[in-house]
Amino acid sequence: MAGALSLAGALPAGPPLLLDTVPPGGNGLSHGRGLDCWEVRKHNSSEWCHFIRGNPDCRLDGGFLDYLDGVFCVFPPRLLPLAVTLYALWLLYLFIILGVTAEKFFCPNLSAISTNLKLSHNVAVFSLTSPLHGVTFLAFGNGAPDVFSAVVAFSDPRTAGLAIGAIFGAGVFVTTVVAGGIALVKPFMAASRPFLRDVIFYMAAVFLTFVVLYLGRIRLGEALGYLGLYVFYVLTVVLCTWIHRRQRGDGLAPPRPWEPEMPTDVEEPEPSGTNSGDYGEEYRPLLPSRETSLHILTTALRPLDYRKWRRKPWYWRLFKAFKVPVELVLLLTVPVVDPDKDDLNWKRPLNCLHILTSPLLCILTLKSGTYGLYQIQGVFPVWGLVTLVASALALIIFITTSNEEPPKYHCVFAFLGFLASAMWINAAATELVNILRTLGIIFQLSNTVLGLTLLAWGNSIGDTFSDLTMARQGYPRMAFSACFGGIIFNILVGVGLGCLMQMTSSQPLVKLEPDSPLVWVLAGALGLSLVFSFVTVPAQCFQLGKAYGICLITYYLAFLCVALLTEFRVIHFS
Repeated sequence: MAGALSLAGALPAGPPLLLDTVPPGGNGLSHGRGLDCWEVRKHNSSEWCHFIRGNPDCRLDGGFLDYLDGVFCVFPPRLLPLAVTLYALWLLYLFIILGVTAEKFFCPNLSAISTNLKLSHNVAVFSLTSPLHGVTFLAFGNGAPDVFSAVVAFSDPRTAGLAIGAIFGAGVFVTTVVAGGIALVKPFMAASRPFLRDVIFYMAAVFLTFVVLYLGRIRLGEALGYLGLYVFYVLTVVLCTWIHRRQRGDGLAPPRPWEPEMPTDVEEPEPSGTNSGDYGEEYRPLLPSRETSLHILTTALRPLDYRKWRRKPWYWRLFKAFKVPVELVLLLTVPVVDPDKDDLNWKRPLNCLHILTSPLLCILTLKSGTYGLYQIQGVFPVWGLVTLVASALALIIFITTSNEEPPKYHCVFAFLGFLASAMWINAAATELVNILRTLGIIFQLSNTVLGLTLLAWGNSIGDTFSDLTMARQGYPRMAFSACFGGIIFNILVGVGLGCLMQMTSSQPLVKLEPDSPLVWVLAGALGLSLVFSFVTVPAQCFQLGKAYGICLITYYLAFLCVALLTEFRVIHFS
């Protein structure tokens, strides 16, 4: 402790020093600190722990685990490869947590909320509700991991490069590799108007981000401009859809497959924790019987269908084995409302348990448990008060309800599940950003290159498989539309909301100073890929084949080579 205090005391007083240059492998965005944590590998291995614990720049804001302290202090230097391997495995598992939470808990509750708000898929009520659902609730559900990761990364100037790299990197990956893969899997004719609309809006978003990076800061008006541009995009989608249906003379007809409101998951439905009551549904008796509360609870908490387990291949079983612990914990803490079921997925004992576990989850994950562990009057913890109140409320609900009939206020559980799953995603995204920053320090890599590779690939892998699956099953237009429509939400809401939440009344701006040329390579590559598609797709009369797909994938490989060569200073830009 004395050594740490002496090192901290040696820091110069006054305003923080703004670095004009970035050391090799430094952050792509300057963060204005005198001592850079990337310098740790330049010291002797015996000084690593002292440097990490004494340098304020090495403190990870948020999160439950101190990854820097673990790799440089807990593990001896000779076991550094082992620490990196464990961190890499934990990184992969964090992506699994994000995917499972978003797919099976966040999106279903979001859909239930939209149904309760009369924004259902049934366009017989109001012909504009379905496109509004597609570009708001569906986009938010699909892009939740990307947006939460961006918000967490923007919350700390030292990790802002991760957000820029992930948003731009995912954009390049989806619009080239995924879009090209769809054209290779099944050549098709793209829908002209939705494609041109989405590409134009996405190019506007990229240009706005390019201007913000050039100016080196984003003010309140510019952050609101991002969100305003997305609202304008939503209104444009709704208006275009309405005009198109009026021209066809069937304004109340169901939407065509290429429109954004169509579901993006066409895989074979599999039993999940959110629909645990469906396990073995074909084996249920024809005559219903009254189930005990204990049987309902154990059935609802079973994330695995053993009959389906025996029919699946080995790789499915292996992946499911990794997901089962995550699904079990999520089942215990996140309620799910399913409007498509007669009982709305009402599980009385489990939902009463959620009244206790969901609020505890929220306060213990908010600010890494800072609020939950706070002592009221220095005597009683906040989590204890929440436990008492929630237990009393759960007991009242259990007494006043039955196992067979959901209560009239059951829709409230959808909002509770939405909040709880959002807190899970935020907690996983925080750990994800912290571990990526740690890996960047270990390997002397910038946050920007980590964002455009690991974070972008991890967040895009789910969309990649779902889009290619849609294309194989005969819906290439829908999958291609999702490539351009979904990432508009990610860049506009991710940057706008991420920077807006970082602003304060005393400092209504966020500094974004790209000291690394890799940021400009990334922005230029994304803009160039959009221009390429904007020109070549209409030139081919919107008939996309294998040649188009090969060109896009070749472009991404060339971009990746240039980005890595720029990162390692093989290519120099003035």
